[in-house]
This record gives sequence, structure tokens and C-alpha cells, in this order.
Amino acid sequence: MAEQNPRFFNRELSWLEFNQRVLEEARNPDIPILERIRFLAITASNLDEFFMVRVGGLQAIVGSHSHKHDPAGMTPAEQLQAIRDRTQQLTRDQYACYVEELEPQFQTAGLRRLRPDALDPQQSQVMRQVFQDEIVSLLAPMAVETPGDFPLLVNRTLSMCVRLQRPEPGRPDEIETRYVVIPFGRIPLRFVTLPSEGTYSFVLLEEVVQHFAAQFFPEETVCECVAFRITRNADMSIREDLASDLLSEMEDLLVARRESDCVRLELADAASEALTCFLQECLDISSDEVYRVPGPLDLTPFFQLADVGSGAENRYEPWPPKQSPLVDPQESMFDTIARQDVLLYHPYESFDPVVRFVNEAADDPDVLAIKQTLYRTSRNSPIVAALARAAEKGKHVTAIVELKARFDEERNIEWARALEHAGVQVFYGVKGLKTHAKICIVVRREPQGIQRYVHFGTGNYNDATARIYSDASLLTCDEQLGADAVSFFNSVTGYSVPQPLMQIAAAPLTLRDTIEEMIEAEIEFKRQKQPAEITVKVNSLVCPRMIELLYRASKEGVRIRLNIRGICCLRPGVKGLSEHIEVVSVVDRFLEHARILHFRHGGDHRVLISSADWMPRNLDRRVELLVPVDDAASKKKLITALESYFRDTIKGRRLRPDGRYVKLKQSAKAETMAVPAQQWLYEQTCREVELADRSRQAMLEAIRAPVGE
Repeated sequence: MAEQNPRFFNRELSWLEFNQRVLEEARNPDIPILERIRFLAITASNLDEFFMVRVGGLQAIVGSHSHKHDPAGMTPAEQLQAIRDRTQQLTRDQYACYVEELEPQFQTAGLRRLRPDALDPQQSQVMRQVFQDEIVSLLAPMAVETPGDFPLLVNRTLSMCVRLQRPEPGRPDEIETRYVVIPFGRIPLRFVTLPSEGTYSFVLLEEVVQHFAAQFFPEETVCECVAFRITRNADMSIREDLASDLLSEMEDLLVARRESDCVRLELADAASEALTCFLQECLDISSDEVYRVPGPLDLTPFFQLADVGSGAENRYEPWPPKQSPLVDPQESMFDTIARQDVLLYHPYESFDPVVRFVNEAADDPDVLAIKQTLYRTSRNSPIVAALARAAEKGKHVTAIVELKARFDEERNIEWARALEHAGVQVFYGVKGLKTHAKICIVVRREPQGIQRYVHFGTGNYNDATARIYSDASLLTCDEQLGADAVSFFNSVTGYSVPQPLMQIAAAPLTLRDTIEEMIEAEIEFKRQKQPAEITVKVNSLVCPRMIELLYRASKEGVRIRLNIRGICCLRPGVKGLSEHIEVVSVVDRFLEHARILHFRHGGDHRVLISSADWMPRNLDRRVELLVPVDDAASKKKLITALESYFRDTIKGRRLRPDGRYVKLKQSAKAETMAVPAQQWLYEQTCREVELADRSRQAMLEAIRAPVGE
């Protein structure tokens, strides 16, 4: 379908192209097999969330009979149709990857998928025993005589639909057809392990149930037993202005999601037309929402196979995070930060100093207060535990726990209650906005007076994802940044008009304006015949107003380089519009998550980190932060990292004007790298650590005689 506005790409189709790039990693034969399985599972998980949020939202808009065009010129109905077409192709590509490329190589990684009708006697006996002892006890077949009888199925879980036939009572010549649904619910037994030498051998749960289905219905004929799976709409929100108890309202929202409309039906491709029509009628969906699958439904649990497979050669070479040369594990974090700013680039550098920072704050008797935002945290978060411990020790602890962090609401509700129980003053964010800023403030009493130590980050306070997400952390006791941080935090918790901030910028008040002013400054430098350049790394670029400003800068001759991991609605390389704009995307072993901005600014080189992507929601409807990095060494480190992504000819993809992503080519004119950017960054980190270790070893420290001897 031709887009009506050539200035923009559609955001939904751009996201699907991102998921296609992830799938390219699953299909890349140069990547170890277990990592390819993991990438395939990621594409399935990504697609689930896309349907729950984006497709569910679009369906609601279509249902309201809205014909409003998006910036690319497409109506909601046109977007839905384009999404369906593209997703059908993406699904075919996923299963071609699994069936033709990955499963045939399972044996090389110590994995073996078996079929119930091709087992040896011992395996058959074990499978039968598991079915009789475990599966039969867990499952409950549910007869469905009318659509009103259809069970309330758990979102994103497997079920079986069974079509049965039996003679009608009293009329043996008449055959009655009926349907039964067997919901799996949240049963954890997706892979039924069978005895085997040297391999992890398994059969899929749905195939076991299919094999023994007749045992559920001893006097009937099982005509077919087919796996299916539904995805429900999760694009739901609450009216915060009407909510007297936000936590209670969020709990009600989670319940509402369990009963929301079906937006996708995944169905084994062997399903008959009769069974398909039965499910469509019961779920009240059209044929457009049916996705036939030529392989195992729900590839997300295949993460487990990537974990149980064997062979070091079948996994990535381990890249353990390095301890920053700036952080001495024997020295207090407060002494380290007082001496110099500490800029960490995760996961190449360990997240431990951030955890240590909060832990030391909790236990240090001189710390008076801790103020922190929490958006997404790990299941057993050491940071949350430290905040609770600090409050129990009598420190004044304030936490902004964002209850509206999508799909983490339940965990955040649990954390909020636990922190309140420990004595932490908990806020649930700002009414009408999500608090997405990443900030931790520690107020400490020192001989010279009160000192503020601050951590700013581009990623969440999550020690688990910090090992697989690329993010930046800044630890500082800069007086002005500390004052701004406290003013910002107090304005959020006090629901007050923020005091003017001198260094940092906050959305939705000043962040957008600050970025636009810096772009305008580059335009002015170019008009004055000075070099002008903008380099930005964010996850998504959607905001039409920001894109139009970048187009204007390009027309003025400003060189613009954008590293956009996912959605990019800007169309680069169009003569007379965006010919000076380059867009690259890097998909590799770590999820690119850092937001870094570099403006040449007449040679002054302004460098900033941010929690915000360039999307209307981040710039206008969230609480976000934009923080300048002024320390010379830290600026250089971030600029070096930024530059590496534009030289990556292995994992880097350049966005073409027609929307295609192509590999970056090695060029004699431009500096390129024969190794992926992430590998280069890790190796560079290792070199810096090694150099620092050598320097310390080379230092001679005199041993002084004790005083008085």
C-alpha cells in the first residue's frame, strides 16, 4: 500500500521492520545456535506485546469509526490492514526460521524434539506416566455448546480445541458433533522431558495432550484436537482524575485486561475450516485476526531451550561486565564520587557501583535521606531491599514507584506495598503522566556541610537487565546538578510548579524546548559557515514536530546522524528534504537502550544523556530527564561510544529512503570497523581496565615508619 505522505514512515510498520531485524539475528548462521533460538523467542515475545498494545489500540480506534490519518497519511483501518499483511509475512518468516533452520540443528546443541508416535518403549512409558500423573490432574476439559459457554481463557496461554463426534442418544444413525476446549492456563510444563542419553529430549505439551486426547472422551470419536492461543487487548488505561485510590484502580485494570477482547487467534495450520469457524464465532473475531501457524504455537517459552542446551560453542562467548577503573571496590562510593564524576557504560561496565551507591547510602550513618524513582526493577531487587533497610534504620526515604509501567504493574504494586510497610514514603508518580525519569539522590551530612550525591541513568534500576541492556549511568556530586535534582524531585512529590532548573531539563516542561533550541543552534552555526553536526542515539523517533525540525536542519546543511534502534518515522536520504540525515540501527547480543545526544555547538561539544525517546508520549506525556555531561573524560567516552555505531559494518543497518534496512558497507572514505560495535566497545573497555591495572601496578608507594619510632 502506498503511503500518502512521503515525509514519514508509519510507526507500526517501522516497528515490525525492527522485529524483522531481530529475526535476522535468529536466521544468521554465524551466530551460535542457542543464541539464535533466543532471538527467535524474542521476536515472538515482541510480537505479543505489539498486538496487545498497538493492534488492540488501533482496533479500538477503528471501532469508534475514526478516520483520522496518522503522519504517514494512513487511516486506522489502512494501518490495521497493512499490519496484518506484514505480520502474516513475519509469521511465515519466523516459522521458516524455526522449522527449516533451527530445529534441524537442535542435535548439535544437545537438544532433541521428539514426536509422541516416534518414541522408544521407555520414552513412551514415561510420557504416558507424565500424562496420567500430572497432566490429567492439571487440565479440565470444558464443553462449549454455545458461544456463551466459551471459557475465559488466560491471555497468551495455549489451549486445545477438540472436535468430537458421537451417535445422538436414541438415534444411532445420527451423528452429533460437539466441541470441547482444554485450557492450559499457566501450567509451566510446556516441554515434557523424556529419558535420553547425551541430549535434552522433549515432546511438546500440546502434542502429548493431542496424542492421549481420546482418554478424556472414551465413548466418542476425536475428529481433531488442535492447539490454539489468543492474545487480548492490553491497551487500557484508567481515569486518574476520577481515581480516589490509584493502587486499587491499577489492580482493577489488571483484572480488566484478563477479560478484554481478543485481538489475535493463533491456530495450528492443521485446523479444519469447521473448527476455525467455531473459534471465530466464540471469540467474536474476523478471519483477518486469525494467524495459522505451521509449527509449535507460542515460541516465547523456547527461551528455556536456549538455557538448557549444551556446548560452550553454542552460546556467545561470555563477556562479564568489567569493574570501572574509576571505582575502587575498597573505597567508599561517596569518596569516589567526591573525587570525580563517574560515567559508566553498561553492560560493558558493571552496574555494581550503582547498587553499591544505594546500599552504602542505606547503611551509612551520615546519610540523612534517599530519594529515588523506580520504573522497572528486578524480581529480587537489591536496590528496593536497600531502600527498605534505609527506612527501617530511620533515614528519610522517598520513592516514586510508577504503577503504570506497562506489564510491570503487578510487580510495582507489590514493591510499593513492601516499601510502605518498611516506612518508605511512596508516591505513585504524577497524575496523568508516567514517571520514566531515572534518578537517585542521596543527601549526606559531611564536615563541610550537607552534600548531595546523584545518580542519573538512561536505564532502569534493574540489576538483571543491566547485564543485557546498553545504558549509561552518571554518578556525580556536582553542586548545580544536585540542586536541580532535588528541585525536580520535590516538584514531582509535592505536585507543585517546578523551580527553574539551571542544568537539567525535564519533560513535559522544558525537555522538548531544550532539544529544539540545541538543534536551532546548530542551524545557526551552519548559517554562519561554521561546522554543524548532530549525533543522537535513542530507541525510537516518532515525534512529527521533532522530525520536521531535523528536516529543516538538513536543508540548511547540518550533518545529522541518528542511531535509532527501533521505530523511525523519519525518511532519510531524500534529496531536498533529508539528504544530510543518516539513520542506522544496531541489533546485537545486547539490547541498545541508552539515549545519548551530541551537538557540535561550535566546537564546544555539548553531550547529554536522557531517559526519553523522541516520541510524543516521552516529550509531552511523561516525566523524563535530560542531563548534561560536562566532565571532559565522560564526554569523550560517550562520543567514542556514539561513533562506534556508525562504523559497524557487521551488525549495523542503514535505513534507506524506501524504508528498507541494508547493511553498512565498508568505505575507503569513512572509517569503518570489521567487528561489531558492541564487540569493539567491550574490547575497548577491557583495554582501558587493563591499562588502569598496569598503571596502578607501576606506582611505587613508600611504607612509612610508624609515628614515634
